Parts: sequence; structure tokens; C-alpha cells
Amino acid sequence: MENKVICHDCQRELAENEEFLSYKTEVGEFIKCKSCHQKDSTLRNFRPTEVYSRVCGYIRPIDQWNKGKQEEFKDRVEFNPKKEALAS
Repeated sequence: MENKVICHDCQRELAENEEFLSYKTEVGEFIKCKSCHQKDSTLRNFRPTEVYSRVCGYIRPIDQWNKGKQEEFKDRVEFNPKKEALAS
């Protein structure tokens, strides 16, 4: 069974003999097809976004919270004071 090779930019599965370029990073290896590499040779958006929030008075990355607090965070609704003022 062959491994699928997916282009990082266009998310297209590459053909068996199709040319591509490989980018090795501290996060892992990423592939760009030849046409995407010609459009933009820079590898972008390959790191997951780290989200910080406050729980119990401390600002910490959400991925360091316990599973219960992570689920609670998903239920939170962002307060927008401008939107609330317009609703009044």
C-alpha cells in the first residue's frame, strides 16, 4: 500500500510520478507540488496556532489545561461590547 502525498498548499493528492518539493521543519515534513512551489516557494501556515486564555487567574495555553477545562472553553461565548451596545 502506497502513502498518499498531499500538497500543503492546494491539498491535492499528487500523482505517483509527479514532481514535488519537501520542507523539513521542527513540526514535521511538508510537501508542495511543483506548481504551488513556483507560485510561492515559502512554506506558510504550518504551525498550529497556540491559544491562550485565563483560568483560575493564570494565563496559560489551552492545550495545557485538563480535558474538563478544554471542553468548558469550547462552550464559551466571546463578549463583544460594541455588539452589546448596538443591541441596547
